[in-house]
This record gives sequence, C-alpha cells and structure tokens, in this order.
Amino acid sequence: MIRPVLRRATAAPLAALALALGGVTACGAGGGSDTNCSLDGCTVTFPRSGAAEASILGVTARLVGVDAGTARIEVAGQTVAVPVGGETAADGFTVRVERVTDTEVVVRISR
Repeated sequence: MIRPVLRRATAAPLAALALALGGVTACGAGGGSDTNCSLDGCTVTFPRSGAAEASILGVTARLVGVDAGTARIEVAGQTVAVPVGGETAADGFTVRVERVTDTEVVVRISR
C-alpha cells in the first residue's frame, strides 16, 4: 500500500498559496465600481459621477469627489485627498490615484 505523505516542505507553500488566494478574492465592486485585486493590493475604477464604493482588503473604499486633479477617497472611514500620480496613507493602507478622466477615477489601494 502506498501512502501519500505531506511533507513540511510541501505543506508550507500550499498554506501560503491558500492565504494568497484568500487575499485575492477579498474584493468586490458595488455601485458601478470595478475592482481588480492581486497579492499586493487592489485597483479600483470608480465612475466619476454618482455614488460608487468597493469592498476591498476587508474595508470599504469610495470616491467622495474630484476637484482640480485631486481625488477625495474614503478608505475604512478615513477621507484623504490625493492628487493624480500621488499617494498617501489612510488607516494603514497606501492610496494612490493612478488616473482621472472625464468618466472615471482609477485608484490603487494596498497594505
């Protein structure tokens, strides 16, 4: 009888993969936003008009507004103002505004 043995060397990478996949699926769009998550964070595309939010990395993010190339983003209840191409911290997350157009705002949020 051949018995499969799960070795410690095999178990650790499998556990890491399970945790990583759990993190990748920890995002969801709502109110017209679109999310794309990876191991190091999530990119959220918000429509520029209307109320939109996304559930990512265990918190809610939403676009509050845009004024003169600066987006106001609320992450985990904290509102920050970030210029296009800039980044700032909000409640332990890094918030970067990648692009603002007439129709959308693209934001990268990572831990």
